[in-house]
Amino acid sequence: MKEKNLEKIRHSLSHLLAQAVKEKFPKVKLGIGPVIENGFYYDFDFSSTEPLREGDLAELEDIMRKNIDKNLTFVGKTITENEAREIFSKEPYKLELIENLKKKDQSLMVYESGNFIDLCSGPHVDMSHQIDKESFYLERIAGAYWLGDEKNKMLTRIYGVAFADKNKLEEYKERKEEALKRDHRKLGKDLDLFCFSEIVGAGLPLFTPNGTMIKDILQKHIEEICRQYGFEKVSTPHLAKIDLYELSGHAKKFGDELFRVSSPAGHNFVLKPVQCPHHTQIYASKPRSYRDLPIRYMESEKQYRAEKTGEVGGLNRVYAITVEDGHTFCRPDQIKEEVTKMINIIKDFYTSLGLWEDHWVSLSVRDYDHPEKYIGEPADWDECEKVLEEISNDLKLEAKRCEGEAALYGPKLDFMFRDALGKEIQIPTVQLDFATPKKFNLIYTDKDGSEKNPIMIHRAILGSYERFMALIIEHFAGAFPTWLSPIQVTILPISDNFIDEALKVKDKLKSAGIRVDILSDGETLGKRLRQAKMKKVPYIVILGEKEIRENNLQIEKRDGQSRKMTTAELIDCILDDN
Repeated sequence: MKEKNLEKIRHSLSHLLAQAVKEKFPKVKLGIGPVIENGFYYDFDFSSTEPLREGDLAELEDIMRKNIDKNLTFVGKTITENEAREIFSKEPYKLELIENLKKKDQSLMVYESGNFIDLCSGPHVDMSHQIDKESFYLERIAGAYWLGDEKNKMLTRIYGVAFADKNKLEEYKERKEEALKRDHRKLGKDLDLFCFSEIVGAGLPLFTPNGTMIKDILQKHIEEICRQYGFEKVSTPHLAKIDLYELSGHAKKFGDELFRVSSPAGHNFVLKPVQCPHHTQIYASKPRSYRDLPIRYMESEKQYRAEKTGEVGGLNRVYAITVEDGHTFCRPDQIKEEVTKMINIIKDFYTSLGLWEDHWVSLSVRDYDHPEKYIGEPADWDECEKVLEEISNDLKLEAKRCEGEAALYGPKLDFMFRDALGKEIQIPTVQLDFATPKKFNLIYTDKDGSEKNPIMIHRAILGSYERFMALIIEHFAGAFPTWLSPIQVTILPISDNFIDEALKVKDKLKSAGIRVDILSDGETLGKRLRQAKMKKVPYIVILGEKEIRENNLQIEKRDGQSRKMTTAELIDCILDDN
């Protein structure tokens, strides 16, 4: 029952937090306090009182628990605008909210709990005793612009974590501790995969040989799968005239997120935020017949988005994004077959990573109340949404219809997966687009000699390599499958006397296409063995006089297993893992 009331519990705790802050800092001004994933937050303006410090969180928790013990009731009621303005006459942010609600002709509601009253439409628990007072804690303090607008004042946000009971909270803490161990920023440094430079700039990751190896393996793997389904590789420049994006609609969509490039010679370009407009121009480069379709392009290349500085961090939000992208141009009668092929590509790729079993699919459609957010004709949207729904039913995808999640130019099928920590992620997507070919006047000559617009299908399998690498680093905790590990074998000669033999083994492994290195830097064998294990190498070879005499390698596997095998057997074992 408590799980069902979790939203009420979290929302009530946000009010209890605001109440506690008001008790300790009476002059503080209240912002908003919604429910979020894993808990809640509340925004405050401390400018007219003493500043909040991290050490105050424990005291605020104590006040919240004392108020829970009082078994406060949460009572909601609808009030008039005049009543609202009187109640919150000294709360400028609440007055602004009241003004916004009245402009939208929405009713005004408040909730009272003890001597505290807040502008709120609920829901809440009936009484504070329904909250397990050991099921929450105040996690951290952060800065946040009022209503998320950087033109507004910076407020102080207090984040809280809350669950139905103490046991659920402890489970969350364990997951969080595990997440810290798996953090891709930490593991990226430990495993020497990528780095950042202040001179290069934030949001611009530099991939080391190891990180580049993983990136290249992923690209080769996805391209091999896509080729099996008829995709051909193309290459487009990193920039274009603004006219291209104005015609596609992306200039308006991205606005200030566009990077603009100029030169003293009078050049004015935009770094590409997406690849699809470029691909339309390859299609448009020569006449097309109905017999030529479908035409399938794929490209893994950089795109650029001027993200807000405060939102850039790690590999998840960067300025230069290497995107695995693909577009198909087809006839209406080919849509179902082409979308089915793309779904099979997604299935093949994510099965190879062990992620396919736990997934669900979203049928992402328009926000019907705000058609101005999209390009294209309503009749085309109706047809696209209908076709994707039919495909979902035919393939038994059981896609959930999600309004307002469509792309700029059309509806889509989004695939959601769970990583090793249970976190939901959305990367693969298949999107139907009737609008873009019409905007660019893309045509093909049909059987009857008439000119028609093709349908454009956008697809992304792994999305951006940066974000995908962050995902798999954390999912595998750095212990990548053998086929994806930058180094598959590390050879440890017991002493420098055996380096020549180690080099012979290395050459045999390299000849078989296996990625191998030797650790022989003068350190003890024990220390080198620890180093190799810290790098999470799948196979460690220990080589000494006994191994050479018996023509058997001593193998330490990453999972703790130890065994002897010949070089040929080791090669077969690794190739089987691949």
